[in-house]
Amino acid sequence: MSESPDRTPLPRAFYDRPVLEVAPDLLGRTLVRNSPDGRIELRLTEVEAYAGAIDPGSHAFRGRTARNAVMFGPPGHAYVYFTYGMWHCLNLVCGPEGHAGGVLLRAGEILSGTEQARKRRLSARYDRELAKGPARLATALDVALSLNGTDTCAGPDAPLSLLTGTPAPPDQVRTGPRTGVGGDGAPHPWRFWIDGDPTVSPYRAHTPRKRRLDSGATGA
Repeated sequence: MSESPDRTPLPRAFYDRPVLEVAPDLLGRTLVRNSPDGRIELRLTEVEAYAGAIDPGSHAFRGRTARNAVMFGPPGHAYVYFTYGMWHCLNLVCGPEGHAGGVLLRAGEILSGTEQARKRRLSARYDRELAKGPARLATALDVALSLNGTDTCAGPDAPLSLLTGTPAPPDQVRTGPRTGVGGDGAPHPWRFWIDGDPTVSPYRAHTPRKRRLDSGATGA
């Protein structure tokens, strides 16, 4: 990138919009993870939108539960869930409070804190693979259920926050079916990514679940 990313925090109003507006607008933004081990910053390159009650692929399609309650707002909070009995995935809550919506963070480029990420992702052969897929992203950033409900708008010292970064130019944003989503939600072209970026995960159609670190983990 030719210019330094904008360090301005994203306000809550950024998330308080329809999920299909927020999702592509997250590309190029800077995700910050503060933990006792230090700070990691990541440029978002791939996301997926999940639209609650109107989306059969969403965890919130059938209404509020103890697991998905965070998705119902307020916007700007993190929704973290455990999948396949092995891995965590990180989502951002979007839309007006009371109407569930979320964006799964599928992939990104580690900008700083690479050594921390490598220690958590020992199987990664190259740095571009450290956060290539939602389970890998969460592992690299040490995301666990303890972060569920975290307010990403709480300030720069919060465990999770987002900065303006360098938004992806609209002509570089691509869209297509979501990875690993089956049934009536399969056709929705609600996966968004930066064209040609090496950290973007490969598309995989829905298949029966397998207990492995799969970049095809589905989202909110």
